Amino acid sequence: MGHFTEEMLDEHLSNKHYSHRMGWLRAAVLGANDGIISVVSILVGVIAAGSSKEDILLVGIAALVAGALSMAAGEYVSVSSQSDTEKADLEIERKALEEDWETELAELALIYRERGVSPETAHQVAKELMAHDALGAHARDELGLSEIHTARPLQAAFASAASFISGAGIPVLLVALLPMQNLGVIVAASSLFLLTILGAVAARTGGADMMKGGLRVLIWGAVAMAVTTGVGLVFGVAG
Repeated sequence: MGHFTEEMLDEHLSNKHYSHRMGWLRAAVLGANDGIISVVSILVGVIAAGSSKEDILLVGIAALVAGALSMAAGEYVSVSSQSDTEKADLEIERKALEEDWETELAELALIYRERGVSPETAHQVAKELMAHDALGAHARDELGLSEIHTARPLQAAFASAASFISGAGIPVLLVALLPMQNLGVIVAASSLFLLTILGAVAARTGGADMMKGGLRVLIWGAVAMAVTTGVGLVFGVAG
Protein backbone atom coordinates (compact mmCIF):
# COMPACT_ATOMS: atom_id res chain seq x y z
CA MET A 1 0.00 0.00 0.00
CA GLY A 2 1.37 3.45 -0.95
CA HIS A 3 2.23 6.06 1.62
CA PHE A 4 -0.08 9.11 1.75
CA THR A 5 1.30 12.48 2.75
CA GLU A 6 -1.06 15.12 4.25
CA GLU A 7 -1.03 17.03 0.96
CA MET A 8 -1.91 13.91 -1.05
CA LEU A 9 -4.71 13.05 1.37
CA ASP A 10 -6.17 16.58 1.24
CA GLU A 11 -6.14 16.49 -2.56
CA HIS A 12 -7.76 13.07 -2.55
CA LEU A 13 -10.57 14.22 -0.27
CA SER A 14 -11.13 17.41 -2.28
CA ASN A 15 -11.45 15.45 -5.51
CA LYS A 16 -13.79 12.92 -3.94
CA HIS A 17 -16.31 15.24 -2.30
CA TYR A 18 -18.21 18.36 -3.32
CA SER A 19 -18.78 20.28 -0.06
CA HIS A 20 -15.72 22.47 -0.64
CA ARG A 21 -17.48 23.90 -3.70
CA MET A 22 -20.71 24.93 -1.97
CA GLY A 23 -19.77 28.51 -1.12
CA TRP A 24 -18.69 29.78 -4.52
CA LEU A 25 -21.09 27.47 -6.39
CA ARG A 26 -24.11 28.83 -4.55
CA ALA A 27 -23.17 32.46 -5.19
CA ALA A 28 -22.24 31.86 -8.83
CA VAL A 29 -25.34 29.86 -9.74
CA LEU A 30 -27.72 32.13 -7.85
CA GLY A 31 -26.23 35.23 -9.47
CA ALA A 32 -26.22 33.91 -13.03
CA ASN A 33 -29.71 32.41 -12.74
CA ASP A 34 -31.10 35.61 -11.29
CA GLY A 35 -29.31 37.67 -13.93
CA ILE A 36 -30.83 35.75 -16.81
CA ILE A 37 -34.31 35.21 -15.39
CA SER A 38 -34.91 38.67 -13.96
CA VAL A 39 -33.46 40.70 -16.84
CA VAL A 40 -34.95 38.54 -19.61
CA SER A 41 -38.33 38.54 -17.88
CA ILE A 42 -38.27 42.33 -17.83
CA LEU A 43 -37.06 42.48 -21.45
CA VAL A 44 -39.74 40.18 -22.88
CA GLY A 45 -42.40 42.07 -20.94
CA VAL A 46 -41.22 45.41 -22.34
CA ILE A 47 -40.93 43.92 -25.85
CA ALA A 48 -44.45 42.49 -25.59
CA ALA A 49 -45.73 45.94 -24.58
CA GLY A 50 -44.54 47.28 -27.95
CA SER A 51 -41.71 49.51 -26.74
CA SER A 52 -39.03 50.84 -29.08
CA LYS A 53 -35.63 49.17 -29.29
CA GLU A 54 -33.97 52.13 -27.55
CA ASP A 55 -36.38 51.86 -24.62
CA ILE A 56 -35.92 48.10 -24.45
CA LEU A 57 -32.14 48.42 -24.37
CA LEU A 58 -32.29 51.16 -21.75
CA VAL A 59 -34.52 49.02 -19.53
CA GLY A 60 -32.19 46.04 -20.00
CA ILE A 61 -29.06 47.99 -19.03
CA ALA A 62 -30.82 49.56 -16.03
CA ALA A 63 -32.04 46.13 -14.89
CA LEU A 64 -28.52 44.71 -15.28
CA VAL A 65 -26.85 47.45 -13.23
CA ALA A 66 -29.54 47.56 -10.54
CA GLY A 67 -29.68 43.79 -10.29
CA ALA A 68 -25.90 43.39 -9.95
CA LEU A 69 -25.73 46.02 -7.20
CA SER A 70 -28.73 44.52 -5.44
CA MET A 71 -27.21 41.03 -5.56
CA ALA A 72 -23.87 42.29 -4.23
CA ALA A 73 -25.47 44.30 -1.43
CA GLY A 74 -27.88 41.55 -0.45
CA GLU A 75 -25.21 38.88 -0.43
CA TYR A 76 -22.82 41.09 1.52
CA VAL A 77 -25.41 41.89 4.19
CA SER A 78 -26.55 38.27 4.43
CA VAL A 79 -23.08 36.77 4.67
CA SER A 80 -21.90 39.55 7.00
CA SER A 81 -24.71 38.64 9.39
CA GLN A 82 -23.59 35.03 9.24
CA SER A 83 -19.99 36.11 9.85
CA ASP A 84 -21.02 38.23 12.85
CA THR A 85 -22.88 35.27 14.33
CA GLU A 86 -19.88 32.99 13.82
CA LYS A 87 -17.56 35.52 15.50
CA ALA A 88 -19.95 35.92 18.43
CA ASP A 89 -20.14 32.15 18.91
CA LEU A 90 -16.35 31.85 18.76
CA GLU A 91 -15.97 34.60 21.35
CA ILE A 92 -18.37 32.76 23.67
CA GLU A 93 -16.30 29.59 23.24
CA ARG A 94 -13.04 31.45 23.82
CA LYS A 95 -14.30 32.83 27.14
CA ALA A 96 -15.66 29.45 28.17
CA LEU A 97 -12.26 27.85 27.52
CA GLU A 98 -10.54 30.50 29.61
CA GLU A 99 -12.96 30.19 32.50
CA ASP A 100 -13.69 26.45 32.67
CA TRP A 101 -11.30 24.27 30.66
CA GLU A 102 -12.34 20.99 32.27
CA THR A 103 -16.04 21.49 31.53
CA GLU A 104 -15.25 22.28 27.92
CA LEU A 105 -13.06 19.17 27.73
CA ALA A 106 -15.89 17.05 29.09
CA GLU A 107 -18.32 18.69 26.66
CA LEU A 108 -16.12 17.87 23.68
CA ALA A 109 -15.61 14.29 24.89
CA LEU A 110 -19.39 13.92 25.21
CA ILE A 111 -19.83 14.99 21.59
CA TYR A 112 -17.47 12.22 20.49
CA ARG A 113 -19.19 9.66 22.73
CA GLU A 114 -22.54 10.54 21.17
CA ARG A 115 -20.99 9.79 17.78
CA GLY A 116 -20.14 6.27 18.89
CA VAL A 117 -16.63 6.64 20.30
CA SER A 118 -15.85 4.80 23.54
CA PRO A 119 -15.63 7.00 26.68
CA GLU A 120 -11.90 6.45 27.13
CA THR A 121 -11.06 7.17 23.50
CA ALA A 122 -13.43 10.15 23.40
CA HIS A 123 -11.73 11.69 26.44
CA GLN A 124 -8.26 11.09 25.00
CA VAL A 125 -9.18 12.51 21.57
CA ALA A 126 -10.78 15.58 23.14
CA LYS A 127 -7.74 16.11 25.36
CA GLU A 128 -5.26 15.85 22.47
CA LEU A 129 -7.30 18.05 20.12
CA MET A 130 -7.71 20.74 22.76
CA ALA A 131 -4.01 20.62 23.51
CA HIS A 132 -3.35 21.25 19.83
CA ASP A 133 -6.11 23.84 19.12
CA ALA A 134 -8.87 24.05 21.69
CA LEU A 135 -10.90 26.77 20.00
CA GLY A 136 -10.58 25.11 16.60
CA ALA A 137 -11.76 21.78 17.99
CA HIS A 138 -14.85 23.33 19.57
CA ALA A 139 -15.53 25.44 16.48
CA ARG A 140 -15.57 22.34 14.28
CA ASP A 141 -17.27 19.78 16.48
CA GLU A 142 -19.50 21.87 18.75
CA LEU A 143 -20.42 24.82 16.55
CA GLY A 144 -20.09 23.13 13.16
CA LEU A 145 -17.77 25.81 11.78
CA SER A 146 -14.92 25.07 9.40
CA GLU A 147 -12.70 26.86 6.91
CA ILE A 148 -14.85 25.52 4.05
CA HIS A 149 -18.05 27.05 5.42
CA THR A 150 -16.64 30.20 6.98
CA ALA A 151 -18.53 33.27 5.84
CA ARG A 152 -16.63 35.59 3.47
CA PRO A 153 -18.87 38.63 2.79
CA LEU A 154 -16.75 40.45 0.18
CA GLN A 155 -15.99 37.28 -1.74
CA ALA A 156 -19.67 36.35 -1.83
CA ALA A 157 -20.71 39.89 -2.85
CA PHE A 158 -18.27 40.12 -5.75
CA ALA A 159 -19.05 36.59 -6.91
CA SER A 160 -22.79 37.29 -6.91
CA ALA A 161 -22.43 40.60 -8.79
CA ALA A 162 -20.02 39.15 -11.36
CA SER A 163 -22.18 36.10 -12.00
CA PHE A 164 -25.31 38.25 -12.27
CA ILE A 165 -23.62 40.42 -14.90
CA SER A 166 -22.36 37.38 -16.80
CA GLY A 167 -25.89 36.01 -16.96
CA ALA A 168 -27.76 39.27 -17.61
CA GLY A 169 -25.21 40.60 -20.08
CA ILE A 170 -26.03 38.02 -22.75
CA PRO A 171 -29.72 38.95 -23.31
CA VAL A 172 -28.88 42.66 -23.12
CA LEU A 173 -26.21 42.12 -25.78
CA LEU A 174 -28.73 40.26 -27.96
CA VAL A 175 -31.14 43.19 -27.72
CA ALA A 176 -28.38 45.58 -28.76
CA LEU A 177 -27.29 43.48 -31.78
CA LEU A 178 -30.45 41.87 -33.14
CA PRO A 179 -33.22 43.49 -35.18
CA MET A 180 -36.67 43.99 -33.67
CA GLN A 181 -38.25 41.22 -35.74
CA ASN A 182 -38.94 38.22 -33.45
CA LEU A 183 -36.64 39.78 -30.85
CA GLY A 184 -38.72 38.64 -27.88
CA VAL A 185 -38.85 35.05 -29.10
CA ILE A 186 -35.11 34.91 -29.82
CA VAL A 187 -34.13 36.46 -26.49
CA ALA A 188 -36.49 34.22 -24.52
CA ALA A 189 -35.50 31.01 -26.35
CA SER A 190 -31.75 31.63 -26.14
CA SER A 191 -32.05 32.55 -22.47
CA LEU A 192 -34.03 29.41 -21.65
CA PHE A 193 -31.35 27.39 -23.43
CA LEU A 194 -28.63 29.11 -21.38
CA LEU A 195 -30.58 28.53 -18.17
CA THR A 196 -30.87 24.83 -18.94
CA ILE A 197 -27.14 24.54 -19.63
CA LEU A 198 -26.31 26.52 -16.51
CA GLY A 199 -28.56 24.37 -14.33
CA ALA A 200 -27.06 21.18 -15.74
CA VAL A 201 -23.46 22.39 -15.30
CA ALA A 202 -24.19 23.55 -11.74
CA ALA A 203 -25.73 20.19 -10.91
CA ARG A 204 -22.75 18.36 -12.41
CA THR A 205 -20.30 20.53 -10.47
CA GLY A 206 -22.16 19.82 -7.27
CA GLY A 207 -22.38 16.09 -7.95
CA ALA A 208 -26.15 16.06 -8.64
CA ASP A 209 -28.23 14.85 -11.58
CA MET A 210 -27.66 17.11 -14.62
CA MET A 211 -31.06 16.56 -16.23
CA LYS A 212 -32.93 17.33 -13.03
CA GLY A 213 -30.82 20.45 -12.43
CA GLY A 214 -31.32 21.75 -15.96
CA LEU A 215 -35.05 21.03 -16.02
CA ARG A 216 -35.61 22.71 -12.67
CA VAL A 217 -34.09 26.00 -13.83
CA LEU A 218 -35.78 25.79 -17.24
CA ILE A 219 -39.25 25.49 -15.72
CA TRP A 220 -38.84 28.43 -13.37
CA GLY A 221 -37.35 30.58 -16.10
CA ALA A 222 -40.17 29.75 -18.50
CA VAL A 223 -42.82 30.55 -15.87
CA ALA A 224 -41.24 33.93 -15.08
CA MET A 225 -40.96 34.89 -18.75
CA ALA A 226 -44.52 33.77 -19.51
CA VAL A 227 -45.94 35.87 -16.67
CA THR A 228 -44.05 39.04 -17.62
CA THR A 229 -44.90 38.56 -21.28
CA GLY A 230 -48.56 38.40 -20.31
CA VAL A 231 -48.20 41.58 -18.26
CA GLY A 232 -46.49 43.31 -21.17
CA LEU A 233 -49.22 42.26 -23.59
CA VAL A 234 -51.94 43.53 -21.24
CA PHE A 235 -50.27 46.92 -20.79
CA GLY A 236 -49.43 47.10 -24.48
CA VAL A 237 -53.06 46.62 -25.45
CA ALA A 238 -54.22 49.02 -22.75
CA GLY A 239 -51.77 51.64 -24.01
